[in-house]
Amino acid sequence: METNEAVTPKIQVLAPRLANQIAAGEVVERPAAVAKELMENAIDAAARRVEVDVEQGGARLIRVRDDGVGIAEGDMALALSRHATSKIEDLDDLEGVSSLGFRGEALASISSVSRLALTSNALDDPRNGYRVTAEGRGMEARVAPAPHPRGTSVEVRDLFFNTPARRKFLRTEKTEFAHLEEAFRRQALSRYDLAWTLRHNHKTVHQLPPGDSPAARERRIASLLGKTFIEHARYIERQVGELRLSGWVGLPTHSRRQADQQYFFVNGRVVRDRLVAHAVRQAYRDVLYNGRHPVFVLYLDVDPDVVDVNVHPTKHEVRFRDGRTVHDFLFSSLHRCLADTRPDSSEDEVAETAAYAAAGDDQAEAHATPADSGRLEQQGMVLAPSTDRHPGAARVRRFMQGYQALHPDHEETLLTPRAPEGDSASEVRPAPVSMPDQDPAAPPPLGYALGQLHGVFILAENAGGLVVVDMHAAHERIVYERMKRQLDDTGIDVQPLLVPVSMAASRHEVAIAESETDAIEKLGIVLDMAGPETLLIRQLPALLAGADADALVRAILEELERYGRSRQVEARIHELLSTMACHGSVRANRRLTVDEMNALLRDMERTERSDQCNHGRPTWTQMNMQALDRLFLRGQ
Repeated sequence: METNEAVTPKIQVLAPRLANQIAAGEVVERPAAVAKELMENAIDAAARRVEVDVEQGGARLIRVRDDGVGIAEGDMALALSRHATSKIEDLDDLEGVSSLGFRGEALASISSVSRLALTSNALDDPRNGYRVTAEGRGMEARVAPAPHPRGTSVEVRDLFFNTPARRKFLRTEKTEFAHLEEAFRRQALSRYDLAWTLRHNHKTVHQLPPGDSPAARERRIASLLGKTFIEHARYIERQVGELRLSGWVGLPTHSRRQADQQYFFVNGRVVRDRLVAHAVRQAYRDVLYNGRHPVFVLYLDVDPDVVDVNVHPTKHEVRFRDGRTVHDFLFSSLHRCLADTRPDSSEDEVAETAAYAAAGDDQAEAHATPADSGRLEQQGMVLAPSTDRHPGAARVRRFMQGYQALHPDHEETLLTPRAPEGDSASEVRPAPVSMPDQDPAAPPPLGYALGQLHGVFILAENAGGLVVVDMHAAHERIVYERMKRQLDDTGIDVQPLLVPVSMAASRHEVAIAESETDAIEKLGIVLDMAGPETLLIRQLPALLAGADADALVRAILEELERYGRSRQVEARIHELLSTMACHGSVRANRRLTVDEMNALLRDMERTERSDQCNHGRPTWTQMNMQALDRLFLRGQ
């Protein structure tokens, strides 16, 4: 007689080989992951030179060789065993990890899915080397003599040869090598004092000499990320208490479609952390074009005891003991750095603006309209130029093409200009008055206005050559920053609601609201707990009285939980101010006097973030005399 009773499964210990292959699924995702683990081991071994040789994208061969301290003969048999490491001994070591590799899983996992050979020598005599091998099985190591200079070489051949299901998920050779090269790039950016070499199919791809001076670091970044990265980035260095941030931050005008040039290191370890990503995104909030991503290479140094690096098998994520402090430190540092992006004429050579230099770069349509609006406010005082570089265009033709791509609504005006009644039909309006009194040896960064082009651009002359300003975009930023300063001076006006808004919430959201009461009230919002799953919204900022209160509060609670800080109210208010500034700034086809144009140029020089409008578009560009000479073939 048949029965439907289920058979109780038997509990058993996995075979070492199967356990290693399961662990390999966490550590060895693809050839790039293998290369990463081996390069980290080389760094931990105090290497001064690391060489990486790859064949067929890493599927056939990955060889990493270093000149570090090596492995002693007596330890060779343990080197490929699971949970065997020389980097931690007890719990105290684990709570303050300063090395890159410490789990003791990488070599064992890699050897279980490949043909691995480890050769090392801990002595200066090259005859004293030893080799241990494994081919996709549990390690029963046999150590054999093998000549090798001081250091270690690890050869990984035929990755996933014994796990066909994993091997068929590998991509093309080109794709796999691209991932591996990115892993190499991250390690090379983490240690400038090491020499790095990468070869693919016997061809040298990168050969980076050591050098830890500022100039050497910039040369390495230019070699790995391109010269335009350094040309469009500014250096940042700031320390508050035990937190120290340094590195390079890309200017908002040099952004990318994808987040592929974002490198963040914590104590030399490259990480992809959501708290860090959120702080960076908030810092770029109103200076970056919609849908674009900033570029940066940043280094955060903290006490190893306040950061937990043992939260992910691949060690890509970390957890900070006081995430709120780290978030605020990163945000304030980057926000302050980006606030200083304003016109500057300190550099004779001006690089191309990324928004126009990249051919085929898709941008959203411009927001300016030809409507007229109020008068310009004229202000005096000119500040001395700063010492930061500003990217400008190197070709007038490319600038005009780029502008037409950004301003489809203005295409007719640009191509078929119509002069206002009483004006001539000349393309450039001449300056009828003399220039302001100024020392000609030290002109202001944006120089002096020459005239207008089709009521859209201001043309000016400075020490470098020709300056072209989008007057609407520039004035929009000026008005926006002025309104933000006024808001900061007066504070957020609040408005109690006559009828409180009842909000259905989860118990978790209610608990967050209760624990973060002070932080929420600082944003101008008052919440009451009306039940285990109900919140009452009793007060909102006056500017957001008509907003969706339920959605706003949920967004705030989510940010408070994930990042320890919420800027939702500030972001919503700034969005309103940005819209008001857009409608309150001078519009296209508005004819300005030369005095008004010069007043606008001086305001730009004084205003923070004036290199971009509120929507992230560039506000001005420059064509230096050398570029003009090349354009017209002068001297050739």
